[in-house]
Amino acid sequence: MTSQFFTYNKGKVIQALRYHFISRREIKVMMILVNVFAIVSASLYFLKKISPLAFLVSSILWFVLMIAFWYLLPITIYKKSATFKDKLKATFGKNDFTIENERGSRSWPWNAFSTSMESPHFFHLYFNSRSFFIVPKEAFPEEEVNAVRKMLATKIGYR
Repeated sequence: MTSQFFTYNKGKVIQALRYHFISRREIKVMMILVNVFAIVSASLYFLKKISPLAFLVSSILWFVLMIAFWYLLPITIYKKSATFKDKLKATFGKNDFTIENERGSRSWPWNAFSTSMESPHFFHLYFNSRSFFIVPKEAFPEEEVNAVRKMLATKIGYR
């Protein structure tokens, strides 16, 4: 299956990057711990067990972490990656995945990918837990999206 040439929509890419970060186990654990810490500090503040300064510091920590993971990190990665500014074409072949632009192409055998994930607008193809490639669903005709989904499940597997 071959996609049409596509470009990345900034808003959708940032949302996909958020999905990537939130799906990582260590970030989930950290966010849960920070939220529990914020709830405990709020409870202790309202019970007059800690000072307003301690509550303020914990609240600031919560806001900084949420802003970092929800806005700063995805925007920073979007700006650094030249891939998101290219016009690309993806091919899901029998033995490999190929991506091409005006300057050339690059192929990877299916066993080069460790797993795949689907977000609302993209297929995420993971080489490892930190390195991945995203392909927009809208690059394929609507009737082929399910076939791509099935192919990824067969060739790579979903997490």
